[in-house]
Amino acid sequence: MDFKLTEEQQMLQETALRLVRDEYEFEKRETYRQSETGFSEGFWQQLSELGLTAIPFAEEYGGIGGGGVETQLMMTELGRGLCLEPYMQSVILGGGLITQLGSDSQKEELIPQIAAGELKLAVGLQEPQSHYNLADITTRAEKSGTGYRLSGRKAVVIGGHVADKLIVSARAGGEAGDSQGISLFLIDGDAAGLEKRVYPTNDGFKGCDLFLNGVEVPASALLGEEGNAYEGILYQSGRAIAALCAEAVGAMEETVALTLDYLKTRKQFGVPIGKFQVLQHRMVDMGSELEQARSMALVVASVVDDAASPARQRILSAAKNIIGRSGQYVAEQAIQLHGGIGMTWEYNLAHYAKRLIMINHQLGDNDHHLEVFSELMDNA
Repeated sequence: MDFKLTEEQQMLQETALRLVRDEYEFEKRETYRQSETGFSEGFWQQLSELGLTAIPFAEEYGGIGGGGVETQLMMTELGRGLCLEPYMQSVILGGGLITQLGSDSQKEELIPQIAAGELKLAVGLQEPQSHYNLADITTRAEKSGTGYRLSGRKAVVIGGHVADKLIVSARAGGEAGDSQGISLFLIDGDAAGLEKRVYPTNDGFKGCDLFLNGVEVPASALLGEEGNAYEGILYQSGRAIAALCAEAVGAMEETVALTLDYLKTRKQFGVPIGKFQVLQHRMVDMGSELEQARSMALVVASVVDDAASPARQRILSAAKNIIGRSGQYVAEQAIQLHGGIGMTWEYNLAHYAKRLIMINHQLGDNDHHLEVFSELMDNA
């Protein structure tokens, strides 16, 4: 298989690399992290001006028609810079749900705005009790006049505090755990009855819990058919998993580079500690894990846009399992090789380590995806 990038893909990669390198120095990131929004509005504007928020959308909606490889290139560079903007939540997951499930009028109205970076989305699919099961939904959607009334709670909605619109799952029928009966709804970020509890996450983002206290939405807020959103949620979550895998590779590359540089400069007994054979062996192990993660990210990028199938899901789960384990291993080894400085908040390595560990837990950790992979193999 030819893994060489096309000229257009190389230009995309170089554009994203230069932008992140110029705008996401660690000190700048700390300023963004501590701001009210928790990210840089200026950087988001640059993403849109360069057409990077338009990558996965069709040209008819103002996009550039990119696929899994283009998304992978973008997310890898965002991971390299530990970028805090809600790119995955708004562009990939939120935009993907509208693209797949939205009506013609919804797509014509919303996708051009998302592609232009003018509309930020956040997605609330999980609840406090869900634990990676996207069908474990207790939020209810009850008919109210010509629309719906939404009541329930959504947990850890990244970017929800600044989202112009939110996509939330709610149960129009069935019981918690049933794949049937789940619907998706678009609600305004300032809708009446919507309460947000905002907090910082362990890896530097801002998340929030959404409390839906009888939020009234019109029938036009429904995405797709009532009660039949689960397959779309599962498919687009797969695209988000592929994006997280790519982001992890970028973060791992920087973590390995930081660690190697430290071993070359930190001295004990008058020599760089990188001269010690046992530490060289551990660096080799980190490099091996990184190469394995790169390979899996390439594989998953090549299939993520395929039609839904058990084979696609097996590859997604295999990639999330392997990259999750590799990322956590690299993070832990990097801290061990750095010693105490590796845990200090003022040093960027600690932030890479936290992000890698949290990526492992987003949309299913390595243990969860090992179970999913095993079940799919049993049923193959």
